[in-house]
Amino acid sequence: MTAFLCALGGYLAGSIPFAVLVSRAMGLPDPRSYGSGNIGATNVLRSGNRAAAVLTLAGDAAKGWAAVMVARALGLPLDLLALVGLAAVLGHVFPVWLAFRGGKGVATAAGVLIAIDWRVGLAVFAVWLAVVAASRYSSLASLAGALFAPAAAWYFLGAGPVLGAVAAMAAVLIARHHANLRKLYRGEESRIGHNRPGRHKIPNP
Repeated sequence: MTAFLCALGGYLAGSIPFAVLVSRAMGLPDPRSYGSGNIGATNVLRSGNRAAAVLTLAGDAAKGWAAVMVARALGLPLDLLALVGLAAVLGHVFPVWLAFRGGKGVATAAGVLIAIDWRVGLAVFAVWLAVVAASRYSSLASLAGALFAPAAAWYFLGAGPVLGAVAAMAAVLIARHHANLRKLYRGEESRIGHNRPGRHKIPNP
């Protein structure tokens, strides 16, 4: 029962759709109505409002971080911390408030990793930053970070529940990027700040 309640709390925290809430508060179109239809910061950036994208990114990362930190403050063991973190990512990907149609979970997973062990989070962020700086592909950087995350968790924390949770999160993130993988292969993926004209037209609110 304790494990179920912990997972439920993490899931509900992860389900908070910051992209929709921020866009609504700032008078922007619903992010599900343009671009990729994703409720992540990258798609919100396509609205042309950088502040909204930054707030979305911060909110998505903060909910993953907060879910784990609350569980830690309650004195929960490491295996339940890992469960809460995984549930938070699943909440973002399959939010109950949006008919289970959510985002890709990258920012939320980053918040979870930082809360579990800042060294793991920092190592994964360094990989993400290096790839995005070299390629300007957010999706490619996210995939590289997801692939690297289990190795970082194993190096700093060894085998155990955290490694299992991180591996599961990585699998979810990679699966959620299947369309991006196809676009990268075909050379059709948009680079950060270089969306193709007309490709992401924002409708009038």
